[in-house]
Amino acid sequence: MSNLKSQISNLPPSKGKSRGASISPSERGQGGVPLRVGIYGGSFNPVHFGHVGLAKWVIEHTDLDELWLLVSPNNPLKPASILAPEQERLAAVREAVKDIPGVIASDFEFALPRPSYTANTLRELQKKYPDYEFTLVIGEDNLAIFDRWREYEYILANFRIFVYPRHHANNNSQLSIVNSQLSKGLCFLSSAPYFDISSTELRSSRHSLP
Repeated sequence: MSNLKSQISNLPPSKGKSRGASISPSERGQGGVPLRVGIYGGSFNPVHFGHVGLAKWVIEHTDLDELWLLVSPNNPLKPASILAPEQERLAAVREAVKDIPGVIASDFEFALPRPSYTANTLRELQKKYPDYEFTLVIGEDNLAIFDRWREYEYILANFRIFVYPRHHANNNSQLSIVNSQLSKGLCFLSSAPYFDISSTELRSSRHSLP
């Protein structure tokens, strides 16, 4: 864990929120002022400094009030056989982000039907938190295959999407979706740091957070 903290402590300092800085997160969700919550979902199998470093950057450099790391119990695009137990992954994410204000580990998908489809999750989030404004946070690699996501048109039409840099992304696929008239608000986080690490590589090398 000390190595993880040293990695994220080198990120650029916060530039402050771009709007609503005088309203605290505890005051949002009341009186017509929505709490702006980012949804950063994933298997986190395992969580690593790339996940945590990006989360720290996003909460400090965007207009989000909170960023929820939703641990997916069963990603439909990944084989369940490679996943560590969901409670173990959740506990690891909680430990990794516990010192980052505004970043929260969430087990919201654990009670939903499986596999975990993002469109379903977002619908259920809106039902439970009608006064919140949700923004989906995904990597360029996921944007490149976004047309494979169930009900991706619904997501594009109803939610903002923040896209962070990922290596080997397919720009042609991105452009076809970005140009879609369905998109309500797609924002590329071009200044976000790029972390050259993946959970797949960590599993292959048998490394994980201490």
